[in-house]
Amino acid sequence: MRRITPFLWFDTQAEEAAMLYCSIFENSRILGTTPGPNGSFLTVNFELEGQEFIALNAGPEFKFTEAISFFVHCKTQEEVDYLWERLTADGGEESQCGWLKDKFGLSWQIVPSALTEMLGDKDPEKAGRTMQAMLQMKKIDIEVLKRAYEGG
Repeated sequence: MRRITPFLWFDTQAEEAAMLYCSIFENSRILGTTPGPNGSFLTVNFELEGQEFIALNAGPEFKFTEAISFFVHCKTQEEVDYLWERLTADGGEESQCGWLKDKFGLSWQIVPSALTEMLGDKDPEKAGRTMQAMLQMKKIDIEVLKRAYEGG
């Protein structure tokens, strides 16, 4: 077990959320559950790509905000598209610059490594053009970023 584990507060959807996330990310699994009232689960322990999480069914008192998000590094546009589509499905919301909320209100940043590389370029003009292109996007489009980066 890692020393720090994200602990996510849900109203009643902890199992549903854990199952959804495990269906989206490879190398993911449910690790265990703690029984709760009425045949439901109080907690669901799960792992996404080696990161352990705990989801808690604790009622409607607290909601997720954008103050906390999960940053997902992506290698390809296909991966960005897949994650974007799956995480915004069934009531999720698109936001700006690669940010989205899933149907539970949890915020995610779906970011291709190409964006990070272009923004980190030592040439401030290339990095600036990339930033300006990204600021116009919701879901990140690598080809559009490349054209901006190259000055096209």
